[in-house]
Amino acid sequence: MAYRFLSSRIVPSSNRLSRRIIFIFTISLCFMYLCYSILFCSGTIMPNQRLEDHRCVHLKNMGSKKLLQKSHYCTISAKARVISDETRAVGLLNQSKHSAFQKTQDVVDHKQSNNSNSPKYGNKKLPNALIVGVKKGGTRAVLEFIRIHPDVRALGTEPHFFDRNYDKGLDWYRGLMPRTLDSQITMEKTPSYFVTREAPRRISNMSRETKLIVVVRNPVTRAISDYTQTLSKKPDIPSFEELAFKNRSQGIVDTSWNAIRIGMYILHLENWLQYFRLSQIHFVSGERLITDPAGELGRVQDFLGLKRIITDKHFYFNRTKGFPCLKKPESSSQPRCLGKSKGRTHVQIDQEVIEQLREFYRPFNVKFYEMVGHDFRWD
Repeated sequence: MAYRFLSSRIVPSSNRLSRRIIFIFTISLCFMYLCYSILFCSGTIMPNQRLEDHRCVHLKNMGSKKLLQKSHYCTISAKARVISDETRAVGLLNQSKHSAFQKTQDVVDHKQSNNSNSPKYGNKKLPNALIVGVKKGGTRAVLEFIRIHPDVRALGTEPHFFDRNYDKGLDWYRGLMPRTLDSQITMEKTPSYFVTREAPRRISNMSRETKLIVVVRNPVTRAISDYTQTLSKKPDIPSFEELAFKNRSQGIVDTSWNAIRIGMYILHLENWLQYFRLSQIHFVSGERLITDPAGELGRVQDFLGLKRIITDKHFYFNRTKGFPCLKKPESSSQPRCLGKSKGRTHVQIDQEVIEQLREFYRPFNVKFYEMVGHDFRWD
């Protein structure tokens, strides 16, 4: 049709040579159209392979041998490339699953650390420092105050590793710790360590360079606070006087009662000094922790080798609790005070009983002052 149309309109019918030229031109156009159609369909069916082939050809044209040597993809067959792509896809899927698992694990670690500022990076390490005592001395306050320091990461709960769970091993113990950077200090507190006979040796076996913090308090006041806590849980226990004395009329104190025994600080300290230098132990005054929390925390920061960041601006005195609290942090709408069990009103004890206990503790206190080189003025 095209040939007849062109030949009849453009040239006379008598010109056979012109007709032949037009016929050849028409055939050429049809052939070119057919070739372009085939090439276009092939490009749409295998775009990825065409793209990669073009990339490899481009690299060869650049004459960059180094790039070609690094590009292993250009040296394999098309079939092998397909297999490689499939393998890469599976690998990406597995990597995605692993990343999801790791994120879940980080969330678990974050919750276990009991610290809202816990980072999701770093490593779990054995503690550099421990708050080892004493019960009802103010250990919880020291922990909560010092953990606001950016270079301190502390476990919120008491793990009782060196007294109750030692058989679970150091790996179990390390797994409880929050994640920390190399520049940060890892801490935990368990007040019963101070009176546990085996604790100093066990901690020394972990690291002889561990720094130890002991919060001490007037042993008579401490014993009454200890009894008040026990009474809140067991209202049917005997009176304080009955538990504190074997024979009150003769002034014979029952040193087997844990509330009394804990306050004999010098006896416990002598056990610790068999494994640690005195310079590795810092004593916090439970009384000054109430009247001057910034001053006591300043000395704790010095002992730990930290910059003094926790200062007076972080505290206010809560008259209801009779105890200092942390001011409202920027990340919270409420100030941070210790729980209801802290600062509770002590049971009333006869003044004569208090005087008898002061007399009992006096020689222990004097030796303790001499040993640590500080008079806590409990008498």
